[in-house]
Amino acid sequence: NVKASNEKYVMYASFEAFSFLHCAFFTIFAYLVYIIMESLLEFGYVGLFIGSLLAATIFPFSSDVLLVGMLVAGGEPVTTVVVATLGNWIGGLIGYWMGWLGKLEWLERWFRVKPETIAKHKARVEKWGPLLALLTWTPFVGDIFAIVLGFYKAKFLPSAFWMFVGKCGRYICWAIIEGVVVSAI
Repeated sequence: NVKASNEKYVMYASFEAFSFLHCAFFTIFAYLVYIIMESLLEFGYVGLFIGSLLAATIFPFSSDVLLVGMLVAGGEPVTTVVVATLGNWIGGLIGYWMGWLGKLEWLERWFRVKPETIAKHKARVEKWGPLLALLTWTPFVGDIFAIVLGFYKAKFLPSAFWMFVGKCGRYICWAIIEGVVVSAI
């Protein structure tokens, strides 16, 4: 019974150590992202453009936070929305072209995706087509939609158009929300 008690303690202590390291890593990571985002805002609209572009790729930035930060710092709303939209849209197009370069064999070999699964997803993309690009604004999964549209060779111009509409709509909403909140304070 003592052995079982010791095993539970060791397991609990190991879990606590893992939890501490896990929290420490993500705290440091979040702080680094915060510092980078703060630094980007110091470059004004150029920093907003770069941050918005990177946020639409694999980098864990929040272009929404950058946009609101720029507006709170006194950025002109229309210019801020246009710059953020263009940066994020170009970042989404980069994701689209990365997907376009992908090969089915890579999914099957490296990610062990079955051909049936690929066919099922391709049918969904073909059903909705470029309209799926409206969803590229969504956090976390939006980048995946852009890559998938390119991977399944959805028509480029309509995809680019709907991607622009979705991303621009998001930033307009944030600018309106920021304006309402700031005027209420």
